[in-house]
Amino acid sequence: MVYSRAVNFFTESEKARIKEATVHAESGTIGEIAVMIVDKSSEYHEAEIIGGITIGNFAALLITTLFFHDSIWWYIPITFILFFPAWFLFKNLHALKIHCIGNKRKEKAVKERALKAFYEKGLYKTKQNTGVLFFISLLEHKVWVLADMGIHKKIKQTTLNKFTRHVAQGIKEGRACDALVDAIGEAGRLLTEHYPVQPGDVDELPDEVLFEGKPE
Repeated sequence: MVYSRAVNFFTESEKARIKEATVHAESGTIGEIAVMIVDKSSEYHEAEIIGGITIGNFAALLITTLFFHDSIWWYIPITFILFFPAWFLFKNLHALKIHCIGNKRKEKAVKERALKAFYEKGLYKTKQNTGVLFFISLLEHKVWVLADMGIHKKIKQTTLNKFTRHVAQGIKEGRACDALVDAIGEAGRLLTEHYPVQPGDVDELPDEVLFEGKPE
């Protein structure tokens, strides 16, 4: 079984707190809130290649300088040979790979993965398009809050971005659960104000923390 940092990011008691906060936030609104956490938002294959080339070239230059008198006839084949172990290293060590990824690339990947999750987990299926997703991607240390079109009629993305920053800051400070519970509670208050509960309303989405590949 492949180890998932996402599944183990929150303790069982923290997962229970998040579920409780979600249930409470949804109690006064037709809105639906979901939380999803993933290990990474992309494989970033280009970063593996960049890392392999960079480390391979540097190591080849060092070896050629020390042992082969800067001969280009040794440098070129050594570079080619060393690319493969260097590429393998970056492929399997995400802590190295992340340093070859630009911030804009990471932001784009997280937003795209959050949008994909929005559809994968069925948040678009709510009756009045009132789904809100708190999406956390661990490799990039980024958070994205995504809402359906029904929410955007009254709650702007700038407001949702405040939740994003609050949760991201909480993760940075080692209080991810507290920050997420706070943001869910505030989101619930906004949803209750703009989209109050109606007779016959049912819980349309799971309240547990969602993970990549796990069924709802």
